[in-house]
Amino acid sequence: MGSTEPVLYVAELSANHNQSLDRAFAILDAVSEAGANAVKFQTYTPETMTLNSEAPGFVISNNESLWHGRSLFDLYAEAMTPWEWHPLLFEKSRELGMTPFSSPFDKTAVDFLETLDCSIYKIASFELVDVDLISYAASTGKPLIISTGLGTLSEIADAVQAARDGGCKDITLLKTTSSYPASPEYSNLRTMAELERIFGVKVGISDHTLGIGAAVGATALGATVVEKHVTLNRADGGVDSQFSLEPEEFGDLVREAEVARKAVGEVSFGPSPGDEASLGFRRSLYVTKDVAMGEVVGRENVRAIRPGFGLSIKLFPSIQGLKFQQDVSKGTPLSFEHFK
Repeated sequence: MGSTEPVLYVAELSANHNQSLDRAFAILDAVSEAGANAVKFQTYTPETMTLNSEAPGFVISNNESLWHGRSLFDLYAEAMTPWEWHPLLFEKSRELGMTPFSSPFDKTAVDFLETLDCSIYKIASFELVDVDLISYAASTGKPLIISTGLGTLSEIADAVQAARDGGCKDITLLKTTSSYPASPEYSNLRTMAELERIFGVKVGISDHTLGIGAAVGATALGATVVEKHVTLNRADGGVDSQFSLEPEEFGDLVREAEVARKAVGEVSFGPSPGDEASLGFRRSLYVTKDVAMGEVVGRENVRAIRPGFGLSIKLFPSIQGLKFQQDVSKGTPLSFEHFK
């Protein structure tokens, strides 16, 4: 398994701008230098996401969550990317040679992103079940990248159908683990092949694990999109900083993922191009002492040694006992000519 299609290495800005446009620009500069060829934003406001409420369910109560005790409204207010920044961020990304796109979280976000000529729409994992949003984004005719996250097979099927019914002809499904940070053993990257087989779409990964191992492995398994959160420095803090890569780490991801993608190759036996010179380091049959014409081939005068320019080792039983038909010096690679 593997893909020959170029990989979209997506740097996810998310909330790591920490409400500083200058910091957002600095992240774009850094990830472009590191090898990102796409950058993703998130387009929402607290009001389009939730209610300003402290009622049960509106405050994160999971003790293991990075955001335990935070109200959804306050969290989204801190994490949002101001809409007035979007044109500047899109322009900067394009100047740096990266494809900018975003995750819209409601129809008004799609309408706004259309004014920026957003070339791809990403459906976030928690929005997988919002088939109205998926259909609306699909109606733009732009490619959709859909994170499967918590989705059951039935829910993923509904999302794909909504995208296709909406007019989308270019769908990529991302294997996603919707915990932050995610545990590698729950990444289940083999699922990508099933998504590709069942739905006939491209596949990739939205990776929330720490480090780059899962993303590199996904690339070797055929991912055409690899998405990771990025920050300038985790020590600076921020809503998503703990599971984000720093620019140097993102560069490591791109380099190692490209190595993994190329290394998958195809089924091949025998020497690869460039290996031929190494054949000389195999063992082969050599004359190990001076012999005179008429002497008999035996283990006392012929051995399997390096280098590999003599007869094949497997031929020894068939030539043992034959007589040399010429004088042969020690260190000569054994040849059929010696018996003629």
